[in-house]
Amino acid sequence: MMFNQSAVRVRAGVKADRGGNTVPDWANPDRLTVTGLNVQPTSQSEDVDEQRTAAITGYRVQSTEGTSPDIRATDRIEWAGQTFEVDGEVAVWPDLFTDTVHHIEFVMVRATG
Repeated sequence: MMFNQSAVRVRAGVKADRGGNTVPDWANPDRLTVTGLNVQPTSQSEDVDEQRTAAITGYRVQSTEGTSPDIRATDRIEWAGQTFEVDGEVAVWPDLFTDTVHHIEFVMVRATG
């Protein structure tokens, strides 16, 4: 596989709402450019009803061997001029012979319509 792609991990800050609860604050997110990625199409679907046509596109993202980028299920990913959401948990693959991370994988999706 080729690991020549990069993306920007976008993580919400936190703020207190009127009730004093901690909630995500997307107004001032933390951004981290992540390199050494392989991004491949994984799913495409379209849902048509009388009011709209919704398209959902998904990609599987894998980091290069020996890396564990700081990406969480609650993050967003900016890639190819679009914003995606991490779909599900980030899988951490262990190295077979050592007690280290071999790579991570996750799915990101974007819904339109």
